[in-house]
Amino acid sequence: MATFNNTDLAAFKDVWVFCEQRQGKLMPTDFELISEGRKLADELGVELCGLLLGDNVEGLAKELGGYGADKVIVCDHPLLKDYTTDAYAKVICDVIEELKPEAFLIGATNIGRDLGPRCAARLHTGLCADCTHLDVDMPIYKDFLKESSTLAAEKIEGLNSAMVLGEKHDVSRDLKMTRPAFGGHLMATIICPRFRPTMATVRPGVMKKNAFDQAKADACQIVKPAFELSESDMQTEVVEIVKAAKKLVDLIGADFIVSVGRGISKDVEGGIKLAEELAAELGGVVGGSRATIDSGWLSADHQVGQTGKTVHPKVYVALGISGAIQHKAGMQDSECIIAVNKNETAPIFEIADYGICGDLFKVTPMLTEAIRAAKAAK
Repeated sequence: MATFNNTDLAAFKDVWVFCEQRQGKLMPTDFELISEGRKLADELGVELCGLLLGDNVEGLAKELGGYGADKVIVCDHPLLKDYTTDAYAKVICDVIEELKPEAFLIGATNIGRDLGPRCAARLHTGLCADCTHLDVDMPIYKDFLKESSTLAAEKIEGLNSAMVLGEKHDVSRDLKMTRPAFGGHLMATIICPRFRPTMATVRPGVMKKNAFDQAKADACQIVKPAFELSESDMQTEVVEIVKAAKKLVDLIGADFIVSVGRGISKDVEGGIKLAEELAAELGGVVGGSRATIDSGWLSADHQVGQTGKTVHPKVYVALGISGAIQHKAGMQDSECIIAVNKNETAPIFEIADYGICGDLFKVTPMLTEAIRAAKAAK
């Protein structure tokens, strides 16, 4: 293998996505990242490749093509059946050094958060963790800034270069990776101008999944590169996998979400109970703003927002949520948003399809009863 020079930017091409599988099943994050990677590859004018590791997993590859992958690189080996940091990092880094992708995306799952930093350190490149937005094309990135930031228009228009080691660097081909910073109080966009591949972990549920296309699945190429892996490369052995049964709220998969905010502070238990009753009538789940999680009123798996889950339900009901930019960024793409707040100038009303200015403790029972009556009348 030739010496790996990660500063020879011209030698790197294509966008790769690590496609996580567990016990022979692809994860939902794979399809989200393949869909987002398709957009980035089109902006760069390169191919999109999925990277799939496991034992006897070639049969999973074509499905990734249906969401946008031009190729799927399959690394099959008995020692890759179950995830271990050593084995996966070695194989991935060896393949990257051989084929040289320009960008490499990994889902910010438990596995991805472990794997990404190890690979980045071994490849001596940068990794931006927990990304919530990705762009390459400057006009598209500038439109994103105009919609979601407080930067002045003239400042945004001037963002065509960055100072790198004292010299002006053209950022037109760099991956712009946006993530929450300082506890979610602001958003930062990060680039990796000097090294390749550019690496990013992306939060599950943030990127929208493309519709499956069977023709694209059929056209997807499968590539099986040569690689070496032995037990001597591994410092750990998976003896047994035990799944713990723990009931968590599935915000990402919910069609109806009723979220509570600081507005329930005068009667926290009562406010949560009202939200649970409304969610039960809708067939949905209860979510919460960051304030409710930080205050210990709800567990972390209920959190909606930039520092929690990004959701796209059919109906999102916000009870007593003011609508901080971090919260809105996590739910503003909901099909229908209903907001209840006593403050008529609350920012949540700016994105709500229906707004009710009133006391949530009075309004919520009325909503619940109206839905119950409507269901009974059918």
